[in-house]
Amino acid sequence: MREIALVYLDISGGLQKFVHDCKKYNDSKQSYAVYRFIMSINPSDIAELDATLGNYILHKPIQAAQIFQSVCFVAIKTLSLIEQLQTEAQISVLLKPTHLPPLPSYVLSLSAFPFNYTSQRFYMSEGIAIAMGTVTKYTQGARFLCTEETCPFSEGRFRYIRVHLPGATESATVRNDFVCILCFSPLQEDMKFRVLGDKQIVEMIDAKVLNALKGYSSDKSHFMIQTFTVFLR
Repeated sequence: MREIALVYLDISGGLQKFVHDCKKYNDSKQSYAVYRFIMSINPSDIAELDATLGNYILHKPIQAAQIFQSVCFVAIKTLSLIEQLQTEAQISVLLKPTHLPPLPSYVLSLSAFPFNYTSQRFYMSEGIAIAMGTVTKYTQGARFLCTEETCPFSEGRFRYIRVHLPGATESATVRNDFVCILCFSPLQEDMKFRVLGDKQIVEMIDAKVLNALKGYSSDKSHFMIQTFTVFLR
């Protein structure tokens, strides 16, 4: 699947964009713990090249991103695109599908039962934004070092990298109870390598509420309108 991912990036123009993004990182004077790459992908085109990879992207996007992560790491090392990069864990790939199959199972409807939205895959959702919070910062990636000075992981290496994953809370990326797997000493964040991004919280409501507001009659004697929260990162 790694070979198919590389072929798709090549024919879709994604590889050229990736090389351009790498050049910006390499030319920057800033030190990064995590190098983030956003890749637009067409699930239909990938499914034609390889059905297994196409299904991975649609139903297991986090695992699929790891495949592209591996491809990016090999490309960077082979072509010497980012001199500062040390480990594959420093690469964060965000897959952005151009579309999803026009099937009911890919539509997130909070008014339909049963919900059964336990899988971490892509869904389409349509609604009305009724409130929006201010844009704030969140940690996309961070580097940690062992606090024991005699430990090999106390300096220099990018051994402990935390990267924010979709659906994770802030504490999954940054908190103070991580320990070294080598000596079990506490880990401390190296603040100069923290990578920040923008996030915004949006309160939304199902588009079907418009029918109720317009006074349309319904056979249901009782109904409830529930808002849901969306995190934009």
